Amino acid sequence: MQATLTFLGTGTSMGVPTLGCDCAVCTSATAPDGDHRNRRTRPSIRLDYNGRTVLVDTGPDFHAQAVRERINRADAVLYTHPHADHILGMDDLRPLSFRTPEPLPLYADEPTAATLESVFHYTFDNRARYPTSARVVLHRLAEEPGSGPTLFGAHFQRIPVIHGRQRITGYRFGSAAYLTDMSDLPPESLELLQGLDLLILDALRKEPHPSHSHLQKSIDYVTLLKPRRAFFTHMGHELDHAATDAELPPHIRLAYDGLQLSFDIAPDVTPE
Repeated sequence: MQATLTFLGTGTSMGVPTLGCDCAVCTSATAPDGDHRNRRTRPSIRLDYNGRTVLVDTGPDFHAQAVRERINRADAVLYTHPHADHILGMDDLRPLSFRTPEPLPLYADEPTAATLESVFHYTFDNRARYPTSARVVLHRLAEEPGSGPTLFGAHFQRIPVIHGRQRITGYRFGSAAYLTDMSDLPPESLELLQGLDLLILDALRKEPHPSHSHLQKSIDYVTLLKPRRAFFTHMGHELDHAATDAELPPHIRLAYDGLQLSFDIAPDVTPE
């Protein structure tokens, strides 16, 4: 089953342009004659397949991203971890949740689910629930690597990801995997990432960082995992799109906001 993946945002937690910065990349992001690919909102993706729309993360830019991409429905949302740049747009799901007969399902690991319930207590706490809160139901993901829900004919496998001192969630869906906010991959995740057509990885900047993969490290992971195609996301203003792309092998590219890719989302390919 074919699916379309749209990058809603490809930037770091501070976005590009970064507030107060007049570097060449930040200037290019908004200049009339600049490179629009350097304008990076907070990281998120949209998956469209089988007449359904599944989102991974809803950051603080989700409203603008949804307007830009004309998102008029959401059938499920999966979350990677509880940082602000990945969850704060949850409230903007409200009008989309009113369009479905059943509450919109959200999937998250335990720390992320607990943070969502705390930040959006007026949505999840029936004693304090606001009358027009989002109609959502929160499902906690099992901890086992490779576990995860089957949604509308496609299986979403939970891929453990190391994010600095934290262990968070990436996802594999069919022949593609999305691993944002990654500094390392544990051995059990490497086993779950074999035979990919499309691999999406964190690549914050050229210099090493304590909680994110940098450019060369992400290239090394692509070399190790051997996907047919790889795209980098969660990029800061240290990476100029055109200049960096020119340095990369042809099967590795920088993603950009609005980029769409096609891939096979089902049947699920489970390593033996």
